[in-house]
Amino acid sequence: MTMTQVYLGVGSNIDREKNIRNGLLKIQSSYGELTQSPAYETKAFGFEGDDFYNLVVGLKTNLPIHELVYDLREIEFKFGRSRDEIRYSSRKLDLDLLLFGDEVNEKYHVPRSDITEFGFVLKPLSDIAPDLKHPVTGHTMTQLWNKFDSSRETIKQTSEQFRL
Repeated sequence: MTMTQVYLGVGSNIDREKNIRNGLLKIQSSYGELTQSPAYETKAFGFEGDDFYNLVVGLKTNLPIHELVYDLREIEFKFGRSRDEIRYSSRKLDLDLLLFGDEVNEKYHVPRSDITEFGFVLKPLSDIAPDLKHPVTGHTMTQLWNKFDSSRETIKQTSEQFRL
């Protein structure tokens, strides 16, 4: 079976430490070893709410993309996400598929546009995959981070690292 390298964005602004740790444990139990970035604290985007912790994890899977996306949604639902939740709102656990190998797939929004739009996604991704090339731009994550206008948002590395 062919294994695909996948990167996920992980975030929470409700009981952040507990929900991220438990979410990572669930992902690890389903998919095995995780490569984990440092966690970053950021302000809520698009709504008034508590600050988020965000990080990126890498994993390998033999699942097709549609099954992985389904599994990630099911994990979010187990953590209390509702199926009709509004886009910008507080989250116990938010899991976003950022990259699925070098696949470009509009249906599943990969590569996810958040990679180049938000520092809280790009910085942790560049931490764990600095030489990884963006499937559309061809730039490495480090190159993208170096060009990113970091004045647009404040991200602060936290002391909480969620080592499993």
